Amino acid sequence: MKAPFSAYLDSLRDGLRELIALLRPDYDYVSVLATDSRGLSVRISQRARSVSSETMTTERGVVLRVCRDGQYSEYALNSFDPAEPEAAAEEIRAAFARQRAALEAVGAEVYKTAVLADEPLTLFAEKETEELPETTDVKALVEKLTALSDRGMTLGENMIDCMLRAESTHVCKMFLTERRDLRQSYVYSEASVVAVVNREGRTQIAYDGVSGRCGPELFARLGEKLAKTVATAEELLGAERIEPGEYEIITSPEVSGLIAHEAFGHGVEMDMFVKNRALGRDYIGRRVGSDLVTMHEGALCVEDVASYVFDDEGTLAGDVIEIENGILRTGICDALSALRLGTEPTGNGKRENFEHKVYTRMTNTIFDSGEDSLEDMIASVKHGFLLEGMESGMEDPKHWGIQCIIKAGREIRDGKFTGRLVAPIILTGYVPELLGNISMCSPDREVFGTGGCGKGYKEWVKVSDGGPYLKTKARLG
Repeated sequence: MKAPFSAYLDSLRDGLRELIALLRPDYDYVSVLATDSRGLSVRISQRARSVSSETMTTERGVVLRVCRDGQYSEYALNSFDPAEPEAAAEEIRAAFARQRAALEAVGAEVYKTAVLADEPLTLFAEKETEELPETTDVKALVEKLTALSDRGMTLGENMIDCMLRAESTHVCKMFLTERRDLRQSYVYSEASVVAVVNREGRTQIAYDGVSGRCGPELFARLGEKLAKTVATAEELLGAERIEPGEYEIITSPEVSGLIAHEAFGHGVEMDMFVKNRALGRDYIGRRVGSDLVTMHEGALCVEDVASYVFDDEGTLAGDVIEIENGILRTGICDALSALRLGTEPTGNGKRENFEHKVYTRMTNTIFDSGEDSLEDMIASVKHGFLLEGMESGMEDPKHWGIQCIIKAGREIRDGKFTGRLVAPIILTGYVPELLGNISMCSPDREVFGTGGCGKGYKEWVKVSDGGPYLKTKARLG
C-alpha cells in the first residue's frame, strides 16, 4: 500500500498558501516547510520494556524562510490556524522586524546572499509500505520482541542481557512557495539486537541491526540476527589487545561505510567550504584515492532510512558521485551554500526538525563495488586483520585526519586466519593516504542505517552508509 499523506498537513495547505501570498509583497522570497511525522519505538530487555510514539524524526510544526535585501531569516510555528493567516503574518512580520533591529543595534555585518530560485513545480509522492507505525499491533510486537530477548538469553553461556530496539517513522512533509507545491509521505524503519555477556568480571557487548525505507514489517528480520550477535559477544570475551602499528586491513561492508561517512562525508559538506573549514574545497578535480575508489552520496543512490523525494529546502533528491576512480569530483550542498559558492544544490539540505536551521547533511554515503572476491583479498594479506563491526568515528575536515573505533579484528597471516581476535581497535590516518592505499574491492555491497549523525556535537539526522569489502593499509591501535 502507499503511505498516506497527512490529512493534518492537507488541512493547512490553503491557509499556508494564503500566508505566503500575504508575506510575499514584503519579501523577495518566502517558503514554508510543514511537517507531520508520527512514529513508534519499542525497547525490550530482561529488565525493562518501553513503548513510545517518539523517534529521532517525529515532529509536527511549520517553519518559514524569507529573504529581503540579501538577508535570510526563519521563524518556526508550533501551531498554525489556517483560518487566520493574517494573524500569523502579523506575528511573523513583527518577529523579523525585531531581528533586523537587533542586528542593526549591534552593528552586525550580514552575509548578503542572492534570492533562491522559485521555478514552478508540483509534486505529490506517497511511497510504498506494507505497514504503518501508527496502526501497528503494539501488544503483539512487544510479545514478539520479548520472546526474542528470552530466546537470546538461552544462546550463550555468559549472557546477562539481550536487548532489542524497534523503531518506525511515518514521515510527511510539505514544501510551499509562491510557485512550488511539494508533498511527500514515506515510512522508514530500523531495528537492532544487543547481546551483553560477562565472564570473570569482563563484560562485552555485540550488536547487529536491520534498516530500510519500509514499514514495521522489517522487524520480522530481527530473528535472523539473534544467534550471530550472541555468538559474537561470547567470542569477544576471549579477544586480545592489538599491538599498535601499520597493517594490511580488509574492511567489512559496515566498516567501509563508517570510513565513507567519516572520510568523505563531513569533509565535502559544502557549507564548510563557505566557512573555509574543509580541506576538500582545495581538492576538487584532484586525486584523493586509488583508481578503485568511487563514492556515491544522495537520497537516490540507494534506498534506506535517509532516502526521500525532496529535502527540507524543496530541492529534489539526487545521486551525487563525489569521487570517481579516485578523483574528487564535487561535494554536497544545501541551497543557500550553493548560492554563496556559485554552484547547484544537491538535495542535501536537512533540518534536525522544523525548529532547527538547515545544514548541508549526508543522506546515503556508499563506496561503489569492485571485482575482487573476499577470498582473494584474504589470500593476498601477509599480515593484517579483517575488521568487523563499528563503534563510532570522528573526522577533522580541515586537516583530513580520521579516527574510527572498530569492534574487532580477525588476524590474518600468510593469507589465512590464525583464529586470533583482537578488540577493540582504533583506526587512524590521513584520508587521501587511507583511500589511496585501497588495492582491492569486492563486488558485493551492503548498506547500514540504524544510526544517526550529528553536525559536530548536535543537529542529529538520519543517515545510512556502506560499501563492499575493501583492502587497504592503515594504522591500528
